[in-house]
Amino acid sequence: QVQLQESGGGLVQAGGSLRLVCAATGSISSIHAMGWYRQAPGHQRELVALITLRGVTNYGDSVKGRFTISRDNAKNTVNLLMNDLKPEDTAVYYCSSILHWSGAPAVPVFGSWGQGTQVTVSS
Repeated sequence: QVQLQESGGGLVQAGGSLRLVCAATGSISSIHAMGWYRQAPGHQRELVALITLRGVTNYGDSVKGRFTISRDNAKNTVNLLMNDLKPEDTAVYYCSSILHWSGAPAVPVFGSWGQGTQVTVSS
């Protein structure tokens, strides 16, 4: 399985932007989907965005219209552009590989996770 490393987190004021990058050690060109998840203190890990091999995207309700996910299979990277950041976006952001979906309702079967990068949005 590929190893994933996130970068680009930091401290930003509300309304600002950040771009997170997930770099894979190996090829992601055959990985079914790549995703960004986040976890804030006292909260469960939640989906931020994911993108499939075909480029189909899915976003968490709270980030729709503000965040954009993209993948570059040639560079083995997955980017997350975050605009109009809000204090409630403060969390550790994780990159993941999704091998397939299983069950009914379907849930993702994860491959690898990165170590996470902290995003802090001040009001």
